[in-house]
Amino acid sequence: MASLFLKQAKQYVATRPSYPPELFDFIASKTPRRDLAWDVGTGNGQAAASLAKLYKAVVGTDTSAQQLAYASPLPNVRYVHTPADLPLAGIHAAVAAPATVDLITVAQAFHWLDLPRFYGQARSVLRPAQGVLAAWCYTEPRVGAAVDAVFWRLYHGSERYWAPNRRMVDDEYRSADFPFDPVDGEAHTGPFEFSTERRMDLGDYLMYITSWSAYQTAKDVGVELLDEATVHEFEAAWGGDGTEVKTVTYPIFLRIGKVRAE
Repeated sequence: MASLFLKQAKQYVATRPSYPPELFDFIASKTPRRDLAWDVGTGNGQAAASLAKLYKAVVGTDTSAQQLAYASPLPNVRYVHTPADLPLAGIHAAVAAPATVDLITVAQAFHWLDLPRFYGQARSVLRPAQGVLAAWCYTEPRVGAAVDAVFWRLYHGSERYWAPNRRMVDDEYRSADFPFDPVDGEAHTGPFEFSTERRMDLGDYLMYITSWSAYQTAKDVGVELLDEATVHEFEAAWGGDGTEVKTVTYPIFLRIGKVRAE
């Protein structure tokens, strides 16, 4: 997974949406304690930075050292480069001791994980009967009818270049195996819906597309998804000279649950 993002780490930081405070407030309200959070697949530390405002200590881990290089240092956040095959003993040594984690988050990376293996790790470090796992994704951006029509033609045309795991995002994590119990006050594990916005001009919007893993995969085999004709379509749909800043909305879908009682 990490190799798919190595060549576009800078674009990822520049164009990906942030997550709304309401999302983190909702998640934190479901953890009885706020001592330690583990952000899995932290990337540039975006979610970890928000968690740091709510939890005493945060550990952010990622298999990509290049992504971690863009993470902002914070006094209560520790970033750890973890190889994909790190054994459970390595998790305990580098991330957290058994039964000490209040919250595990996975922001836009859940679909890349080996879920059975990850769930074993999560159950090992989460506090028994209290620890919470929260995993969310955002789906494709909404701008307006004209721009969205061009976008979806491009997106559907790029399907062959997406990793199969991407289908979980298209499905909004609805059919993902999620063997956790509903958190207190909720009747199910989601998805719960949120949204986030980003202000972009056309250049920003096109740079977002270049941050796709599928864009890099296509480019590696000599295919330019943003060819001249497609860029012209976006220019016409955007209107003007492309410098108008528009509100781009990303829907967010959250699965959340607590450790099942033994």
